[in-house]
Amino acid sequence: MSTARHIVALLRCHIDGDDDRFLSVATQLAAHEARQGHGKLAQELRELIDAAKGKTAHVGRRGAGPVPLAQPKGELSSLLSARYSDIRLNSMVLGPNLKERLTRVLTEQRQQERLRARGLTPRRKLLLIGPPGSGKTMTASALAGELKLPLFTILYEGLIGKLMGETATRLRLVFDAVAVQRGVYFFDEFDAIGSQRSHANDVGEIRRVLNSFLQFLENDDGPSLIVAATNHPELLDKAVFRRFDDVIIYGLPDPEIARGILESHLTGFDVSDVNWSSILEATAGLSQAEVSRAADEAAKIAVLEDRSEIRTPTLLSTLAERRAATS
Repeated sequence: MSTARHIVALLRCHIDGDDDRFLSVATQLAAHEARQGHGKLAQELRELIDAAKGKTAHVGRRGAGPVPLAQPKGELSSLLSARYSDIRLNSMVLGPNLKERLTRVLTEQRQQERLRARGLTPRRKLLLIGPPGSGKTMTASALAGELKLPLFTILYEGLIGKLMGETATRLRLVFDAVAVQRGVYFFDEFDAIGSQRSHANDVGEIRRVLNSFLQFLENDDGPSLIVAATNHPELLDKAVFRRFDDVIIYGLPDPEIARGILESHLTGFDVSDVNWSSILEATAGLSQAEVSRAADEAAKIAVLEDRSEIRTPTLLSTLAERRAATS
């Protein structure tokens, strides 16, 4: 839709008294201006729209509640899944460096107006790298939960098409949504579209999809966070890394983190007799997710046996089960 058509639509909405449609068209106009490279104008429009939404929903309480969740409709419904997240950063057991980096992202997002007033932009395009179960998906949920934003997960089964140009066209729809509906947009298993363009088994269509993604990502100046995660950074094209504001590395938990995860999941149970030395030795090589599952299994056993304490043999057994399941 051209700017002229946006103006006509806005006037019609005003005449009809349709405030919801008016704000929707205004949001589309902001996205259009962003795509045209008019970043300051787009940001000014978004701030006015946010102020109008806040005034309508909560007079005097701008930003107090979550950003309204607009469920994807039409073709977008097969490209995105949407939900609110109740996970917070303190729900995760993090090392000091990782916690500091994620806190910095949240701080910049919460104080982005101060940054933009000085011509600076907050971090909003993140690439998360690490083994399965190390907390990448949970991080996307925690960012959405902390910022009270909807979490939109990209559905590759709907995104990847069989016909030439189909995937790139659908990818454009996703980035149009990124510009229109503020939220956290999560590209899990990002190597599905971010693979190296020079790969021996590469085909022209994959190159076009990656080129489109890089172009969309670079041109995006919207209000949303874009979070991509991969278990296989070696498969990513080198150009991908330069397009993200931050590349955050995840690893397997050290003994201190592993104990924190176990204690967090076993809150309410007596762990005073647990032999932590042997337990932590048994967690070596397991991911955060596997340690969490082992703790939950031990808790269920205690409940079913009508016990309030967690026994070392039980926890060793559940950890061994998780190790066997991943080997």
